[in-house]
Amino acid sequence: MSSADAQSQPPQIVIQPKESMFGRYGKFLIAALVIAIMVIIGMNASYQSYFNPPGGPQEKYFSGSKDATKKIAIIHVSGTIAEGDKFVKQQIDRARKDENVVAVVLRINSPGGTVTYSDYLHHKLRELATGESRTGKVKGKPLPLVVSMGSICASGGYYLASAVGDETDTIYAEPATITGSIGVIIPHYDLSGLLKEWSIEDDSIASAPLKDMGSLTKPMTDEERDIFQNLVDEMLADFKEKIKEGRPMFRDNPADLDAVATGQIFTAKQAVDLKLVDKIGFVEDALDRAAELAGTNVSNIRCVEYERSPAAIDALLGTAQAQRQAPAFDVQTLLELSTPRAYYMCTWLPGVTTGAR
Repeated sequence: MSSADAQSQPPQIVIQPKESMFGRYGKFLIAALVIAIMVIIGMNASYQSYFNPPGGPQEKYFSGSKDATKKIAIIHVSGTIAEGDKFVKQQIDRARKDENVVAVVLRINSPGGTVTYSDYLHHKLRELATGESRTGKVKGKPLPLVVSMGSICASGGYYLASAVGDETDTIYAEPATITGSIGVIIPHYDLSGLLKEWSIEDDSIASAPLKDMGSLTKPMTDEERDIFQNLVDEMLADFKEKIKEGRPMFRDNPADLDAVATGQIFTAKQAVDLKLVDKIGFVEDALDRAAELAGTNVSNIRCVEYERSPAAIDALLGTAQAQRQAPAFDVQTLLELSTPRAYYMCTWLPGVTTGAR
């Protein structure tokens, strides 16, 4: 190329790329940042695992001071009280083992359930409140117990509410709460007329005449009815004794308790007038009272509640999906319905509502 041609070419400008903000070590810094984030996530998981043991109820902030060490635990009793649901027992155990819990609010939204499991949970709640078992064995420090009733706290739900003991102003009901239904029921359904129309006979072989008492395939005899009635009467007497433990005003006036232990349900206002409930208020009012019994106030304490662990939720969802796919009445459900069982339950159909799980 001649000198003239070289002079006619436009000048070339080379633009050097700007250096990254991380410089030549950018990749290493990014890698270090990723590792740091992973370590923080791992540390946070370890922290959560320490305060929320895996497999058990998971603690969740509800109200009060987030920075406080001392806690009020809200234990939820929701739905039917039945042996298949262990979540209430798990919550009680979690609160009892937590040395920072200074009081408990029992939040009940239940129509009741089986006599046996209602009594078992009442026993565990009394251990929580008194710090000792029925035999006097020390189970931990006593914790003030306050009840907060939700939309319904009837029959077995009220049975649990009586676990508060004789401390004053410890049972709160919301203005729209339905409570009461103090009583016992053993469901029995006589299908003998229907079976006769279908020409089906019960040809069971039993070791004794009373072995099949309560059978769905035949009318109940007078003898069987008397036996069941005695069972119901005895269980009702125990129900009343539990109420007297939690409502001392009935100990001196048992006739007042007899007047309300008819299975009838009551509004919150009626329940206050009948001395079944101390005050009308919401869960916040129950928390205030629990803090007061613990010698502090809600602004100085952390109020927490418990959730099912993720594994339990997955299992629950899996069971629910399986039930949706299963027939409405399988063999297990039919056996459940045909088994005589006593309920503290606010419904005429407890055998169906608390069927096999």
